[in-house]
Amino acid sequence: MTAPASVKAPPSRRASTSGSEGPPSRRAFTVRRRSEARWGLVMIAPLGLGLLLFYLWPIAQTFYFGFTKWGPFGGSEWTGLANYERLLADAEVWTALRNSLVYTALVLLGVPVAIMFAALLNQSRLRGRGIFRTLYFLPVVTMPSAIAMLWQYLYNGDFGVLNQLLALVGVDGPSWMSDPRTAPYALAVIGVWMAFGYNLVILMAGLQNVPKQLYEASAIDGAGPVRQFLSITVPMLSPTIFFVSVISVIGTLQMFDLVYLMMPPGSPALPAAQTIVHLFYSTSFVKNDPGYGAAIAFLLFVVIALLTAVQFRIQRRWVHYA
Repeated sequence: MTAPASVKAPPSRRASTSGSEGPPSRRAFTVRRRSEARWGLVMIAPLGLGLLLFYLWPIAQTFYFGFTKWGPFGGSEWTGLANYERLLADAEVWTALRNSLVYTALVLLGVPVAIMFAALLNQSRLRGRGIFRTLYFLPVVTMPSAIAMLWQYLYNGDFGVLNQLLALVGVDGPSWMSDPRTAPYALAVIGVWMAFGYNLVILMAGLQNVPKQLYEASAIDGAGPVRQFLSITVPMLSPTIFFVSVISVIGTLQMFDLVYLMMPPGSPALPAAQTIVHLFYSTSFVKNDPGYGAAIAFLLFVVIALLTAVQFRIQRRWVHYA
């Protein structure tokens, strides 16, 4: 029996795959990928241009200036490694770098305090947590000049509030910002106070990611608040602590404004409290030696890079990522 004439044979598989409804060709796929890549470059171009102009180019320019010597009316000449040879033999540079490292270490002591306060403020039973967070964060958004004026009043050796309080218990307070023995520690106290609010807010945000079930299970096992803090809070918060420590090191090594505002030129305590950034400013803009100042700035860049690399290396031993 033969098939009716009206019934057509089914199209071949080859014909169906070569039609307009088949999968896109490799060429069309490549064209689409190139179009997406072009649009991606267009989108990141403003950010990339800003990064190049305001970050990468100044770094390269500073590195170049470190090998030059500038005249009093501008113009520079290539001097090779002369600035870096002078830097290695300059005791003032290494004293300022040591002051910066000591200041950084003292400010880092405020991180454990911020961890404990963050854990306390994270308790659900505490009322007015938002008010406390706001009060602690106020120094972060306050102008450095206002902070310097406030602490100059507190530290004043003649009528300062701190010395008046010490006088009530029979202690004769020193001139905090004029004595080389006390000025570095007085500045470190201000640095801890200024960074405390920022560290607190970041740590409290990290505490929100700690599962509540861990505390409930540990409470069933008989763990008290101290045991829970050491065995649950600190390990689970270690990535945030690592972030805070890295940011604190980078920020405190660049401290300039407090020394500039609270240590006038000629102060007897300035050599004991001068930071490396303040020395860079004094060398480049006061003594008008930008070539040597650029070498000092590049030294600071290397120190920050090395300390950050060490922190990232050590974090493998104590940071626990859930």
